[in-house]
Amino acid sequence: MALFIGERRMAPADFWALTLPEIQAVLGPPAPGGTRRDDLARLMERFPDA
Repeated sequence: MALFIGERRMAPADFWALTLPEIQAVLGPPAPGGTRRDDLARLMERFPDA
């Protein structure tokens, strides 16, 4: 959001009208090494809600 509205000076209404493929085209592929499912499961065990 900061990239589109802040740096590219896009109007908020135009930002919210973008589709996910349009956002992905601007941002490029995801960075390697993101949170994996097993990492998330470990974190959920360690820090449960409630």
